[in-house]
Amino acid sequence: MDDNTTVIAEKYRALSEVLNERTLRLWAAVEARSLGHGGVSTVSRAIGLSRTTLYAGLAELEAGTSKPSPEKEERIPSRTRASGGGRKKLFEKDASLLRDLDALVDPVTRGDPMSALRWTSKSTVHLAEELRKKGHAVSQRTVCDLLAKMGYSLQSVRKTREGGRHKDRNAQFEYIAQTVSDYQRTGDPVISVDTKKKELIGDFKNAGQEWQPQGRPEEVRVHDFIDPELGKVSPYGVYDLTANAGWVNVGIDCDTSEFAVESIRRWWREMGAQVYPAARRLLITADGGGSNGHRVRLWRREFQKLANELSIPVQVCHLPPGTSKWNKIEHRMFCHITANWRGRPPVSREVVVNLIANTTTEQGLKIKAALDENRYEVGIKVADEERTALSIEPAAFHGEWNYRISPQKKSG
Repeated sequence: MDDNTTVIAEKYRALSEVLNERTLRLWAAVEARSLGHGGVSTVSRAIGLSRTTLYAGLAELEAGTSKPSPEKEERIPSRTRASGGGRKKLFEKDASLLRDLDALVDPVTRGDPMSALRWTSKSTVHLAEELRKKGHAVSQRTVCDLLAKMGYSLQSVRKTREGGRHKDRNAQFEYIAQTVSDYQRTGDPVISVDTKKKELIGDFKNAGQEWQPQGRPEEVRVHDFIDPELGKVSPYGVYDLTANAGWVNVGIDCDTSEFAVESIRRWWREMGAQVYPAARRLLITADGGGSNGHRVRLWRREFQKLANELSIPVQVCHLPPGTSKWNKIEHRMFCHITANWRGRPPVSREVVVNLIANTTTEQGLKIKAALDENRYEVGIKVADEERTALSIEPAAFHGEWNYRISPQKKSG
């Protein structure tokens, strides 16, 4: 029970013995109106007064009839009803009503059936129709009141579950946290990487709102059919956890492992080498799937090439299955990029690059972005001989998720 409900319930206990039905209805309506949105529901829960009665009281207040005229005032009885007086509630007269309503709602109720707060996706109009077919004389408004009494409320779904939970999920996060701390303590770079969702290029609708002259919204296409000339872009992001800085490689072709590693290579050339000139190693945290998935052979082969170029070992830690939304880049960089280009159609590749590059935050986030016009072949196979030739050292803990790729000596 929230604070408002508790306070109103206490007022009701103090006033219920001295107010008659009409003044009680008007007092409850005043309380509901003072609470604003949701006030009727709050008052109804607090004192058990039906929503229909509360709406009747609000109508009286709105019509200005809450204060009787002098000639009518004498006719209003000051007494209250005796205990148990008045019309019985419908569910008291109809013993099977609540049971039948619960039976209708329960098969489609989502969530924990033992929870005090349950909800239904069936409309009250349809529920009332079904109840009338069963012989119950109920209206849609009555069904609303009964659902509230039974602990139901309308709620939207919430994204919280990402699939099966691996038994070593927490242990992997602890391993990543410890490894990140170790790298940061020695001044070596730590980056979080991922691909942002692909974006259609053209005058397409983009979520969010932007200030425009009143009555003159920017016009975009009705249908989101891909433009054959402009196509899509795949923004691959690299976020430096220590420097709070990011790099986004805006590709125009397929999101492959070659593209992912090339994006990291470009980050190093444009930003990483300047910030970490004395780096002895590089740590990368990435999701477990997609172009940077831990099972993708091409991802590891391309990293071997990068380690050879940088002449330093590259360590990779993958997030455990079902935790992609916990990747640091998601809530430290990508979310700010999305907010920066809200309500602006990505009419060209240059617009996308500029919107990304001009994203900043009060915490000092700075981002650089560039267009990658290379073409990346899909379906490249890495033979067993190539895989075994890689200088990969799996960690003792989940070597499939955690491994180090060391630079190879140049032959000849």
